[in-house]
Amino acid sequence: MLRWLITLAALALAAPLSADELRPVSIMFEQTDGDAWELGWREPVLAQSGRAQTLPQLPEVCRIIGDPHIENARLVITGRAQVRCDGAVEGQAVGWSFTTHSEAILRVAPLGQPVQVHRLTPVQPSAVIEAQPSSLQVWRSYFVIGVEHILAGWDHLLFVIALVLLVGGAWPVVKAATAFTIAHSITLAAVTLGFAGLPQRPVEMLIALSIVFLAVEIARGSRDTLTRRLPWLVAFAFGLVHGFGFAGALREIGLPEGEVPAALISFNLGVEAGQLLVIAIVLALLALLRRLRPAAEPVTVKAASYAIGIIGAYWLVDRVIG
Repeated sequence: MLRWLITLAALALAAPLSADELRPVSIMFEQTDGDAWELGWREPVLAQSGRAQTLPQLPEVCRIIGDPHIENARLVITGRAQVRCDGAVEGQAVGWSFTTHSEAILRVAPLGQPVQVHRLTPVQPSAVIEAQPSSLQVWRSYFVIGVEHILAGWDHLLFVIALVLLVGGAWPVVKAATAFTIAHSITLAAVTLGFAGLPQRPVEMLIALSIVFLAVEIARGSRDTLTRRLPWLVAFAFGLVHGFGFAGALREIGLPEGEVPAALISFNLGVEAGQLLVIAIVLALLALLRRLRPAAEPVTVKAASYAIGIIGAYWLVDRVIG
C-alpha cells in the first residue's frame, strides 16, 4: 500500500514539476546607429492558445517604427522590431509586463559601449539604462540565474538530492558533488565556446535517465556496486550530460557579448552555490531524522527513492514520446 501511495503521489507531482519548461524572458535592446535601435525578445510559454502578445516596455523617448515581427513557435514567442529614440536613453527605463514569468534577462547594448545586463522580476519589472554600467552587473545577474536554475530546475535538483541519499556521508557527498560540478562546468564551457554540442532532446532524455539510475541504486540498498564504490566517478559521468542541459538553458537566456567569461563563471558559481545549499538541507534533514527516529531513516530513504524514480521515469517516457 505504501508503494502504491508513493507511486500515485509521484505521478501527480511529475507533470507540474517540469524542469525547465518556463525559462526566463530574454530581451535585447541594441543600438545600431545614432537614434536607431533594434529590439528583440524571446518569451517561453507553456501554451499558445489565447496567449496575448506582450511587448517590452521602451524608454519614453523611444518608439517602434512599423509593425513588430512576431513569430509563434512551439512553446516560445519571438519578436523583433526597429526602434527610433528621439534623445538619450541614459536614465530611461526598459521593462517587461509580468504575467506568468518570474524573471526576465535584459541586455542593453549602446553603440561602442559595454553591454549592460539587468535581471527583471515582478517586484522590479524595469531597469534604468546607465551611462557608465558597472562590471558587477553581469556577475550579479548570472550568479542569481545559476542559483535559481538549480532550485527551480527540478531534474537537476532531483539528481542532486538522489546523489545525497545514495552517498549519505558528508565528505563523500562533497567529493561526488565536486566531481559533478567539474564535469558539468567542462561541458557547459565547451558548448558555450562552440567546441561541443548535442541536440537538446536526447540530452533531456539522458538527464531523466540519470535520475532513474540513481533512484534504482538507492532502492537496491547497500549492495556492492560500482556506483556505491566510486560515486564521484558516476557523478562525473552524469555531470557531463547535465552540463549540456545547463548549456541549453543558458543558450535560451543568452550571454552578453564581450562578457561571456564573466557570465559563464558567475553562472557556474551560482549553480554550485545552489547545489551546496540543497546538499546542506538534505544532509541536515537526514541527520535530524537519524537523531529522532533512527529506525525510520532506511524506510524514508527508500520511499524517497521510489518517488524520485517514478518522477524520473515519467519524465523519461514523456521526453521520448512527447
